[in-house]
Amino acid sequence: MNETSEQSRAPEPHVAGGPPRRVVEATAPVARALAGRRWVPLWALVRHQGRRSGTAYETPIAVVPTSDAAIVMIGLPWGAKTNWARNVVAADRASLRWKGRDVEVIHARIVDGAEAERLAKAPFRPVLKRFPAAIVLDRV
Repeated sequence: MNETSEQSRAPEPHVAGGPPRRVVEATAPVARALAGRRWVPLWALVRHQGRRSGTAYETPIAVVPTSDAAIVMIGLPWGAKTNWARNVVAADRASLRWKGRDVEVIHARIVDGAEAERLAKAPFRPVLKRFPAAIVLDRV
């Protein structure tokens, strides 16, 4: 293993607007274990590539149910500058492991909180009201 491997790197400092590092580290094993399972329909794994490094990543995310089955929406409680969101938008595509199946999505676009709230199913609108943005993708 070389010096620049993921395991040997020092943790990055908390970025303003992003999730607190300790929260991520504490919840990541549970989120990763549950995301993408068919019996946990709100959590998925988004598979994406680093926009500069080309490194493949899997990130647990929460899918927001919409009234249009042709689109997939992912809330961005920490804003549009989250690294995985920037990777997906730069690539204009991603793969999701969702409800026990692989789903290809394209045409990634950021929408503001008001648009996300409009697209979401009624029970999820109060939650999205608090989010600054969401990513909307079309199913292939």
